[in-house]
Order: sequence, then C-alpha cells, then structure tokens
Amino acid sequence: MKRAGHRACLLLGSNIKAEKNISRAFRLLRRIFPIEDISTVWETPPVGGEGPNFLNAVVLINTAMDAGRLKDQVLRPLEVQLGRVRNGDKYAPRTIDVDIVAWDSNILDINVWNYAYLAVPLSEVLPYQQHPETGEYLEQVAHRLAQSSPIKMRPEVLAGFRKQSGSKQKMPVPIWIHSSTPV
Repeated sequence: MKRAGHRACLLLGSNIKAEKNISRAFRLLRRIFPIEDISTVWETPPVGGEGPNFLNAVVLINTAMDAGRLKDQVLRPLEVQLGRVRNGDKYAPRTIDVDIVAWDSNILDINVWNYAYLAVPLSEVLPYQQHPETGEYLEQVAHRLAQSSPIKMRPEVLAGFRKQSGSKQKMPVPIWIHSSTPV
C-alpha cells in the first residue's frame, strides 16, 4: 500500500550533548511523522570549524507537508525546542541541526556527494540513489569518502529506536569504521 504525501530524508546532527540531543530529536519526530527508516549514527570531526565531534544520522519520514512548510513549521521549531541558537557562524557547535537532505528520493544537498558525514548515513537509507553526472551509486560514493575521512559508527545511540521503528539492522562495509584513526 502506497503512503500519501512525500518521503523526506532528514539529517540530524549535533555536537553539544550529542547522544542526548539526537535521541530527543528522533523522539520528537516520531511523535509527529511515520518513520520509514533510520540510519546508524555516525561520529565525525566538525567540517569547516572547531569544536567537539558531531554525531549524524538520517531519518526517513512520510509527510503530507511540502518541504518549505516542513522546514518552517516543524524542523526549525524543533531545533529551537532542543536549544539550537543560530548565529552568524554556520560552523558553530550546536545542540541539534535538522536538514532535509533528500525529498521524494531526490538529493537536495549537493554536498552529499562530497562529505562522508552526509553520504554515509544517507547511503543506508537511499543506497541506490545515483550521482547525476557520474552515475555512481550513493553507497559507492559513501564507501569511497569513508575510506579517506575519519568516521566512526555509533550504533548504540539510536539502537532502541531502530528496533522499535522496524528499521532493518544494517551491516555497513567494515572498512567504513576507522577505529585506528582518532575521530
């Protein structure tokens, strides 16, 4: 049975009390939307700035809202509720960041193809999404990016939620885990 509405992949990111805030964001989203899938949580150093490591995960939701309404009426207020303060520094540490990275299986953020912190969790949810120019699958891009980026799997962060939501337990390619590289 096909669900009405849109499928949105949301990237959750946090580097302030990250475990707590990723879990809180997921819990709030689950109260509002049907959850189709959840990626593993991944830890990476901050990109473009200083500060604690980030935790990132992707949540696939169903919504009848359009992307603008979703962002303005749900995601931004959710960030504020979890203590997000926006300032002029887009690389500043944050309690939570929730971005729409794919909409109805179309990738909205071109940086997905360039950064492991985006590609790796999204590839667990949309592995066969193809790069518009190279034709490479997202799971291939994620694997390649993860080989040259410090990234560490943190399956314990949303483990209980993954089981409750019916999300499949995923077994990423072990090379993605750079345990010898400090994250």
